[in-house]
Amino acid sequence: MLRATENGVTLAVRAQPGAKKTAITGVYGEGPTAQLKIAVHAPPLEGRANAALLSFLAEFLGLPLNRVELLSGEHNRSKVFLLRGLARLDAERIFTPYFHVS
Repeated sequence: MLRATENGVTLAVRAQPGAKKTAITGVYGEGPTAQLKIAVHAPPLEGRANAALLSFLAEFLGLPLNRVELLSGEHNRSKVFLLRGLARLDAERIFTPYFHVS
């Protein structure tokens, strides 16, 4: 789910667009292919769900929006985000409580 890079950390996400509210809802999959499930209020139209995910992650992590980048999955539910300048240990500390959400 989390991988260290020279620019920060990548986060694998499984988006659930069209939800009642935007929130982390658990984990999708297991092992090295696991993804953090995030329900997104915005619909998957014209990039609205992607924009909502970018904003949610930036706000959730307290990062400026320009430090959260969608690397892959623009047209899929499975996405990878780059969290620039965030250390892997910090990301693990932030996200570990959500890895076990049901």
